[in-house]
Amino acid sequence: MDSVFVMPGTVAAPRGGILCDLHNRYETVRETLSRIDKAAREMGLPNISTRLVEQNETSDRRGPEVQYLEIFAVSIATHHMLIAEGVKPVAIVGQSIGELWALAAAGHLSVEDAARLAVARSQVLTQQGWGGKMLAVGVDGRRAESLAELINHPHLVLACENAPRQSVISGPEALIEHVERVADALGWPSLQLDVPHPTHTPAMAQAARALRETAPRVPYGAGRWRVRSPWMGRDVGDDDPVDLVAGALTSRVRMLHTIRELHAAGADAFVECGEWPVVTKFVEASIPGVQCVVPLSESDPVEAVRALVADSTDVGTFRSRLAAPSRNGDGPVVRVSEPAPAGAVATLPVADLLTRTAVPAPAAPVSYVAPVSAPAPAAPAPPVAPVTVAPVAPVAVAPVAPVAVAPAPPAVVAAPAAVAPTVAPAASPSPAGLDYDTVLTELRTLYGDFLGYPPDLLGEDDGLEADLGVESLKQVALLGRVSDRFDLPDLRSDSSLLTAGTLRRIAETVVRARAEAAGR
Repeated sequence: MDSVFVMPGTVAAPRGGILCDLHNRYETVRETLSRIDKAAREMGLPNISTRLVEQNETSDRRGPEVQYLEIFAVSIATHHMLIAEGVKPVAIVGQSIGELWALAAAGHLSVEDAARLAVARSQVLTQQGWGGKMLAVGVDGRRAESLAELINHPHLVLACENAPRQSVISGPEALIEHVERVADALGWPSLQLDVPHPTHTPAMAQAARALRETAPRVPYGAGRWRVRSPWMGRDVGDDDPVDLVAGALTSRVRMLHTIRELHAAGADAFVECGEWPVVTKFVEASIPGVQCVVPLSESDPVEAVRALVADSTDVGTFRSRLAAPSRNGDGPVVRVSEPAPAGAVATLPVADLLTRTAVPAPAAPVSYVAPVSAPAPAAPAPPVAPVTVAPVAPVAVAPVAPVAVAPAPPAVVAAPAAVAPTVAPAASPSPAGLDYDTVLTELRTLYGDFLGYPPDLLGEDDGLEADLGVESLKQVALLGRVSDRFDLPDLRSDSSLLTAGTLRRIAETVVRARAEAAGR
């Protein structure tokens, strides 16, 4: 099995005690945590490992620098556990600041130098204090870029291409809010990311310059494993680590392309070195059927890794798993994907791909493309108020409207004709010409295409949220599609289908509503 380790960027603060078991089991983990603590103390920060090892410690939001180092500690500890249990990576990929974690895990940087550079990065971003936002949009990069270009502001750009239907736009807050309204009018799901340091935009040139000028230069080693840089679109060679981190601040990141390149080169498993399935959700949406594992989301991470090693040749051994609900209320789906049928369409609605992107740095700042040209000197951001907010409304609708229908996969439209002949003849059609089995089959196709699941795996009595991990934002988007497909506008406002939604309940509601409409 050729495994790729993926390191998350800025995610929610790790749970207290998350590293307790790994700390007790592995000397390499204890040593690494001790080195991170030492580096933190030298920079005037508290010990990082205490809350992560002691089960009863509560989260103390002590600023972005502490959180960055906590995420680093979790990522590097998971890496050491994987190596100790016999999982060797063919490559390591980092998402945004996670590229630093990848360099340290591969041996290119010392743990201490990676920690110092992470803190230096946070400090220059805080000092710049740019008022921007990042918006995840559930469409491909081409559409997201067109949406940003309609407003034509130099700092409003497509920042990240994470998956076939998940992109991130970065820019001034007022313009991001305008983009969000346009996306909503087009029926494109979107979600503002809770990140104090919006990056991957030319507006970060000042911070990038300051980092290059002030960050301590660090020794760079040969490394033990290959590190693939998503924003540069190539392997890291003898690049200066400070330049790597600074360059990523202003560059577009293309995780989708990096994932697919690695898979095409032979990688058949992706292992997330973090607490939540963040990067692996991009992977699953980009490559249907690929094997993904998130050890720390399992009840016994070590046993999960040992099972991975023991059964590495049998992908079918790893079935879909559901993690316990998070403190944010939407439990991450932790699964090892099964091969999808040929032609299956995988998508990742916005809320899911960024489920854990909170706090200090850009949410999904991954990298996978050739570096953009050197950042231009940062001039003060043009005033937001006079920007083209007023003219945008009419311009946005005209050029973009034609693609508004694109999010609905063609399979959904074609499903009725393809599926109808297979319906059991014994089923009695409703007055509207649709029986329960026909509606259920269409729903399975629609939901499967949207979620990236083979339709046959969607049980009619599976709870959409409790069993399948479909959080509320996605359910609202899906109900909208069902409403449009069956011409039932009132279905969008049926909250009972969100609180206890199953395909059976939705199908029964559709059949009943169509029958009532036909009887009027």
